[in-house]
Amino acid sequence: MLDFRIETFLCVCRHMNFTYAAEELHITQPAVSQHIRFLEDYYSAKLFERDGKKIKLTPSGEVLLKAMTVIRNDETAIKENIISSAKSKEVLRLGVTLTIGEYVIAKPVAQYIKNHPDTNVIVKFANTAQLSSLILNGELDIALVEGNFDKTAFCTCVYKAEKYIPICSAQHHFAKSVSCLSDLLSERLIVRERGSGTRDILEKNLELRNIRISDFSGCVEADNIHLIVSLLKSDCGISFLYKAAVSEETEKGTLREIKLNDFNIEHNFTFLWNKGSVFSQKYMDICEELKNAN
Repeated sequence: MLDFRIETFLCVCRHMNFTYAAEELHITQPAVSQHIRFLEDYYSAKLFERDGKKIKLTPSGEVLLKAMTVIRNDETAIKENIISSAKSKEVLRLGVTLTIGEYVIAKPVAQYIKNHPDTNVIVKFANTAQLSSLILNGELDIALVEGNFDKTAFCTCVYKAEKYIPICSAQHHFAKSVSCLSDLLSERLIVRERGSGTRDILEKNLELRNIRISDFSGCVEADNIHLIVSLLKSDCGISFLYKAAVSEETEKGTLREIKLNDFNIEHNFTFLWNKGSVFSQKYMDICEELKNAN
């Protein structure tokens, strides 16, 4: 259990306001100030400083926040494992992005469940940005993501590298010969929602070529892979997706990869968990088992 003064510190960090922290904790503002002064005396460092009318963390405060966030998250995992141990059950809280959850990880997770009958597995679907936040907030143990993330905040384990391809209906007719990315700008682009790893990878690779999504003739945004695939099959536009998400359709011949001379991308699907966690080795072992079950 974290010291109550650390809980006060974390609450102030959430609000960056002593008054709001006092209201949430149901204590007086002077009590909040007293808790922070105690920690500053204990660590011999200033934790907050004034920035105009607002407060912000000092470098020492940033260090304490990162350390105590990891400890708080580990404490949550420990508490859940203690409760589960009474029922002879462990708990694994796994987050996955939509593409990975629907097309990549189902069989390895099924194998893991069979290998660990005494483990309750909770699987959460969300985009890369949301899963990163859930990990940092201690609501998940591990996440498997496809997009970009803050590599300084997490321990990682690469699950696999996956091809990222331009795709269209097998019946799609291009007005002119297509051989490079710029030849596709006259097409309607079907993309995932903002925050999605699939979209993030596309935007960053387009940016390297000085191209934006708005440069295409039209855009359709969807937060569901199945809808995007259905729209592609109905020849409503083109898209960029991980090959695993459309392999069944390309094998059936309903969709086809658009061959480009200047677009050959692979991106890692990566496990991540809180850096510094006391469970790091355990999480690494779980990730390796899921990789080997692929």
